[in-house]
Amino acid sequence: MKQNILITGGFGLLGSNLYKFLKQKNYNVFILDKKKNFLKKNYQRLDKKNVFLGDYLDKDLIKKIIVKKKIKVIFHTGAVTQVLDAIDSPEYTYTNNIFGTLNFLEIIRKINKKIIFIYSSSDKAYGEVGKKSYTENTCLNSVFPYDVSKSCSDLICQSYSKTFNLKVGILRCGNLYGPGDFNRNRLINGFIISILKDKIFKIRSSGKLVRDYLFVDDAVQAYYLTMLSLINSNRKLRIYNVGSKYNMNVFGMIKKISKLNKNKKIKIKVLNTSKKEITSQKLNYKKISKELGWKQKVNLDDGLQKTYNWYKEHIHFFKKY
Repeated sequence: MKQNILITGGFGLLGSNLYKFLKQKNYNVFILDKKKNFLKKNYQRLDKKNVFLGDYLDKDLIKKIIVKKKIKVIFHTGAVTQVLDAIDSPEYTYTNNIFGTLNFLEIIRKINKKIIFIYSSSDKAYGEVGKKSYTENTCLNSVFPYDVSKSCSDLICQSYSKTFNLKVGILRCGNLYGPGDFNRNRLINGFIISILKDKIFKIRSSGKLVRDYLFVDDAVQAYYLTMLSLINSNRKLRIYNVGSKYNMNVFGMIKKISKLNKNKKIKIKVLNTSKKEITSQKLNYKKISKELGWKQKVNLDDGLQKTYNWYKEHIHFFKKY
């Protein structure tokens, strides 16, 4: 029997692609996302009876959804996700990211401890560690608001699993990219949109920040395998890094994307105004490969081409860029 699944942040990059994947597997999938995000993303023609417009800070709402729809698995991908937004609004970021996560864990603890909770953590939860790569045992050592909100929620999830025997999965992914991302402040889609609209692309950092870059389909597969592992075993807590063999700085990524437009002069301006970000991150993902058989399947050139093609087809969604 297929599980009834709830995805928070279901209109976002990860949530929307996870929704499509699980629907193709014939799961009963429901989305919880905020009303302000709905109209422009309605192009996906979601089944409206499976969509709940609301806020996961509303504890009564999420309890009602979980009970009414007999939810057995929750993917919590919703969050304030932008580093600069978190710096501008730290109180809201902490409230949204930490208490939103806590709401689900408390409801599960009280009504049904068999519900599986899979939390979308981040490589940012580690902070600036200074090692070549982070393993799952590396101490969470974050400083900046977004990063700390992820560290706290990550640790709270671990606490609830160990203290109350809840089945919890925690995935710490690198920088995701791919079709369906409406967050224009991210590097890859922001640069592609700038190319398509013939605008100057402004790099907020020095251009030397180093990150893992992972195509969203590979991340979705990691979430799916984690869900199956929690369903099919008695192990209560699973924590995985989901990294990439493509680890590079901003300039390196821009150079890669620029090759998609060989005949076009691309305008770039380095602002170097963003000083409150981690300089370098690299995830060690041997654990998920060994335990779940996860592999990165989409190479960077193919992933960037698929992403570019999607934005070219849907550029009308970005009129105000």
